[in-house]
Amino acid sequence: MEVNPPKQEHLLALKVMRLTKPTLFTNIPVTCEEKDLPGDLFNQLMRDDPSTVNGAEILMLGEMLTLPQNFGNIFLGETFSSYISVHNDSNQVVKDILVKADLQTSSQRLNLSASNAAVAELKPDCCIDDVIHHEVKEIGTHILVCAVSYTTQGGEKMYFRKFFKFQVLKPLDVKTKFYNAESDLSSVTDEVFLEAQIQNITTSPMFMEKVSLEPSIMYNVTELNSVSQAGECVSTFGSRGYLQPMDTRQYLYCLKPKKEFAEKAGIIKGVTVIGKLDIVWKTNLGERGRLQTSQLQRMAPGYGDVRLSLEAIPDTVNLEEPFHITCKITNCSSERTMDLVLEMCNTNSIHWCGISGRQLGKLHPSSSLCLALTLLSSVQGLQSISGLRLTDTFLKRTYEYDDIAQVCVVSSAVEVEA
Repeated sequence: MEVNPPKQEHLLALKVMRLTKPTLFTNIPVTCEEKDLPGDLFNQLMRDDPSTVNGAEILMLGEMLTLPQNFGNIFLGETFSSYISVHNDSNQVVKDILVKADLQTSSQRLNLSASNAAVAELKPDCCIDDVIHHEVKEIGTHILVCAVSYTTQGGEKMYFRKFFKFQVLKPLDVKTKFYNAESDLSSVTDEVFLEAQIQNITTSPMFMEKVSLEPSIMYNVTELNSVSQAGECVSTFGSRGYLQPMDTRQYLYCLKPKKEFAEKAGIIKGVTVIGKLDIVWKTNLGERGRLQTSQLQRMAPGYGDVRLSLEAIPDTVNLEEPFHITCKITNCSSERTMDLVLEMCNTNSIHWCGISGRQLGKLHPSSSLCLALTLLSSVQGLQSISGLRLTDTFLKRTYEYDDIAQVCVVSSAVEVEA
């Protein structure tokens, strides 16, 4: 009968512990009134308990700190730290000890060992200690692989390894929205407003240390998350920067094209890369986390070859009374001169005053012209200005402009009851 040899036990023991901040010790206070049967027994026991706060024994939080009893949660952007210890449990000296720690993610394998050199020898009851750190940049399953190789006194080479699996969770939910603002009187390029919604999806509050936008090379950024009070800049979120679990904050930024790019409408209109958000936070006992989003991209405004923007328009107009608007027409092409014809088409509520089909003349590349137009509204309420058509006679191409802006139309006569 064949007998398998017994499995040889290793001379070294491997211990791995995650390093995290301690937590405040909590206890369950048990108390009663003095007229009850136990009398002052429970209160005296709590006063004698070293973990309670002197003078506030009925509080659940104490003055002591406790080490974590389990692995806990680790979130994207935090630093994973672990203590690795190899102890010689035998009574003999082992040689050429090599301890290696790798972190396996879904996309790569990282070496976290501080040194790849072997230790010459390890005496009985002695240990080799190492602390590894890694900033977590991927969510999902991570596996810490710890491998130990050594040589016994008899010259036999030994090897073993252990695996520690853990999940990396997502701490924040970040959503962004872009708004393309109409140009001002001095520029033909738009400002871009970015709204960033940041939600804490962990189970503990966060202190938001910094939320900033790093713009691309074509833009300058202005943060719109503070107001001036008595000459001081005060955050719109108040003096406390805490974000409770499942709470959401909205941050607003204004991006303006740099001067050298603002003068080139054809270049800036095609820019889709805006920048990236840099978010830094701290949790209960000061653990720091940091996230940087990928490059944020917007849908480039589709101006086409010809862009029409409003320079001046009243907010409120009277019913059936003419009012004036000023438009700017820009040739966004960098090569082609256009010969434009303006047509004005009435809608159910908006009626244009003037000659439709008039010649505007030639418009050279990257140049613009201002145009004053007159119109009136036959319907009260908030009315949309539509119906402008520009035709390039060279290419026989027509550009349609609807919903250019909105005006509030009110009655010019108000009847007052006696």
